[in-house]
Amino acid sequence: MNQHARLDPIPFIDVAAQRRRLGRNIDDAIARVLAHCQFIMGPEVLACEAQLAAFCGARHAVSCASGTDALLLVLMAKGIGPGDAVFCPAFTFCATAEVVVLTGATPIFVDVEEASFNLDPSSLARALDTAGRLGLRARAVIPVDLFGLPADHDSIAAAAPDLFILDDAAQAFGAIYRGRKVGTLAPATAASFFPAKPLGCFGDGGAVLTDDDALADLIKSLRVHGQGTDRYDNVRIGLTGRLDTIQAAVLIEKLKIFPEEIAARDRIARRYAAGLADVVEVPQVPPGSTSVWAQYTIRLAPGRRDAVAAALKGQGIPTAIYYPKPLHRQEAYRHYPVVEGGLPVSERLADEVLSLPMHAYLDEAVQDRIVDAVRIALKRG
Repeated sequence: MNQHARLDPIPFIDVAAQRRRLGRNIDDAIARVLAHCQFIMGPEVLACEAQLAAFCGARHAVSCASGTDALLLVLMAKGIGPGDAVFCPAFTFCATAEVVVLTGATPIFVDVEEASFNLDPSSLARALDTAGRLGLRARAVIPVDLFGLPADHDSIAAAAPDLFILDDAAQAFGAIYRGRKVGTLAPATAASFFPAKPLGCFGDGGAVLTDDDALADLIKSLRVHGQGTDRYDNVRIGLTGRLDTIQAAVLIEKLKIFPEEIAARDRIARRYAAGLADVVEVPQVPPGSTSVWAQYTIRLAPGRRDAVAAALKGQGIPTAIYYPKPLHRQEAYRHYPVVEGGLPVSERLADEVLSLPMHAYLDEAVQDRIVDAVRIALKRG
């Protein structure tokens, strides 16, 4: 391979490669929607919901406009509001805590585990005392299945048995925890179908997965302004949170190849581990669980990350930092409480993590180029 080829930039997530694979199937699916013109709540929406539920084994999949709306709709349905405490990991995307604030409740930030990057049950147990000290009602916890790996849901439930658990699976639809699929690990699960997710549509999209019939019916009302049986008699305060029919049509086609893509992501993750485990800290998957590898995130010794990222950028290899600031250090969330003892792991991870290109269409030659570039950058130090 010549020097010019080596320096050709590669995509961080290659959405175009998947688009080429699906080809006319996607075109035809969208064309059918354009033909029947039912752009809101068309037949593809119900079909998509049925297929999403069947895929993960949940009784209901209620589609909505985004993963953030999925989280918010559940909190609204549970009546979460002022005076309530909802526990969130500090090391996650802002939407996890954002929806809590939007309901008027108070997020309390909890630390995460070193090995999994996911919510630490022991930190959650301490956070219950934090809520009591602040005079807040402990109502719910939102564990995040970060980077595609399910959190330790059994331990989380045991640490706080009286809390409602809302699984933030925005990055993990398709993963398995102790033989159970994401979507069935908690009373309610929020999924995101943002285009860069392992299962993504061509815009924003999301869904709530649940076995609770009453909760599903309530969310169906809330996502359409709180409508009752009469569309002009709104029986509760809701929002506009529907999934567009075109996005549902896209998801139906993508679901057909999703199992193959999950297998490909796992194969790529294993090759990364084989090529890098002796020079960096690579992610680990506990026995009985799987990851869908929304991100492949390594840890570097403090002070090494910027140099490695810059060296890779010079070779046309993109990287990303998820997340450079834990939530409790971000401007909008600094005044919300944190668990006693602080958030040392979240703060440490923010200084050490680096995500490498990861998608189902990353071929071996390109991946080897990435691995070699990381190793060379570390050697140069």
